[in-house]
Amino acid sequence: MTKHKKTDDLQRTIDELTLDLQRTRADFENYRKRVETEKQSAHNMGQAKSVMKLLPVIDTIERAITNVPEELADNAWAKGVAGLGKQLDKQLKEIGLEKIDAKPGTLFNPELHQAVQFNEEADGDKEVVAEELRAGYTLDGTVIRDAMVKVTRQ
Repeated sequence: MTKHKKTDDLQRTIDELTLDLQRTRADFENYRKRVETEKQSAHNMGQAKSVMKLLPVIDTIERAITNVPEELADNAWAKGVAGLGKQLDKQLKEIGLEKIDAKPGTLFNPELHQAVQFNEEADGDKEVVAEELRAGYTLDGTVIRDAMVKVTRQ
């Protein structure tokens, strides 16, 4: 074997090993990215499941605050429950939970609102929310529960 052929063989081996190393690095980088994405997805799913379990409790607290009898409006206990509601709202916003806007007069959006009643007799060209029946929420911009609403034309 000549010196030149030996050098060529060694260079070919180096080139093959370099390509193998580059492929292995690329495979590892893809694996790392996939694992990170899966980890984030699992975190988001767990967070959404936890929040979904809390939504009935949030609804109950909001109903309690909304339906405080007039004679108890100045009661310290009633004010404490209202404060609890505000504190809960603040904490939920910090984790990315936002209430969907479904105030009367808001344009109806089927991606955010679930129409359970529709006023067929109203005239107008725009469909708007007439009443919010149950609050809807987004978590980090993704709808996790539609707002249940009555819809009318305006």
